[in-house]
Amino acid sequence: MTLKRTDLKENIVYLALWAMMFVAPVIAIYVHALSGEHQDGFPWGEVLGAWQLTAVFLAVFVVHNFLIAPMLIYGHRRLPYALSVAVLLSVFVLWQCQHPEGKPFHGDEHDAPAFRDDHDGPAFHSDHDAPPPQQGWGDRRGGPPHPDGPPPMIPMERTFSVIVFFLILGMNLGVKYYFKSEQDHKKMEELERKSLEQQLAYLKYQINPHFFMNTLNNIHALVDIDPAKAQETILILSKIMRHVLYEGDRSLIPLQREVNFLDNYIKLMRIRCADEVEISVDVEQPLPDAGIPPLLLITFVENAFKHGISYSRKSFIHIKMGCEGQRLRFDCRNSKVRKTETGSTPADGHKGGVGLANVKQRLELIYENNFTLDIHDGEDTYEVTLRVPLMNVEQKKEEQP
Repeated sequence: MTLKRTDLKENIVYLALWAMMFVAPVIAIYVHALSGEHQDGFPWGEVLGAWQLTAVFLAVFVVHNFLIAPMLIYGHRRLPYALSVAVLLSVFVLWQCQHPEGKPFHGDEHDAPAFRDDHDGPAFHSDHDAPPPQQGWGDRRGGPPHPDGPPPMIPMERTFSVIVFFLILGMNLGVKYYFKSEQDHKKMEELERKSLEQQLAYLKYQINPHFFMNTLNNIHALVDIDPAKAQETILILSKIMRHVLYEGDRSLIPLQREVNFLDNYIKLMRIRCADEVEISVDVEQPLPDAGIPPLLLITFVENAFKHGISYSRKSFIHIKMGCEGQRLRFDCRNSKVRKTETGSTPADGHKGGVGLANVKQRLELIYENNFTLDIHDGEDTYEVTLRVPLMNVEQKKEEQP
């Protein structure tokens, strides 16, 4: 919606500028007419001639605005843009050569008879009575000859038109850059806001009393049964909290670090699961040295444990992760159980849940249309398939807790 409003503002600016360019010749010629230079009425022929040239510049602007400028503004392809501008300039100059300026739009003024105001001679005379033209190089407009030789190879009018050509292109790029920067600024603010909401949501989840109560109860039970296991569980919990606190506010983190976070979360959740629960995690190794936004995949894993675990019958959670070229492939498949077995309905997290809706919005803000998210909500199973492009990120030394 923001992009559409920005495009509307940009088009309004263009419409206003071109309206001024079409109105300006009318105002200028009207002022000249009031000064007494035109005694035979308003010279619409001159106005149409000016509009004809302005229409050519308008055509140049349309081609540049919709076909050529996006190469540089959105695609950052400088060489194709420069070549396209060169081709457009060549076509413009060729049109100028075939349509030289200087002739009135309504015809050649020399074709009309010339009237005289003397009462002694004839009322009018024809071109045959005119004095012979002077010798030498004449102006292409039919004016006096050039005393210093032939006219220049590039007439002043054509040079001025080329200057206007580049001014129009510069104006177009300036306006587009302004609105593009405005779009990027708004997108960045929205992305930062969504990232902060995501971070705060998971931080709130981690300090949720029920989450800590269940985890600490499990650790308390392990203290007497398996003290070493209890210590390991406390260490895993500290790693999860450390990741959320110190990595959640970053724009990108290494892919391996996010996989380690998911692995710690799954280890912690295994303690609460019965033996009937089948949990499998398959991560292809080695993972590339690339990055993804933090806390992007945990929502799907969290929903799988929240709505796919049964304490009375067999259930399963299958997670696969790997790379397909420069894209990350994430698959999560889990069983679906009834509300009485999990304490919450599957629809709470699977159909329109707040967490899943936030993830979708975050994906759209980060990747725009360059991602695929397929969710299949079956009768007994729930499947999530996510494909996102991997991004370059500076690999930092992983801090030890």
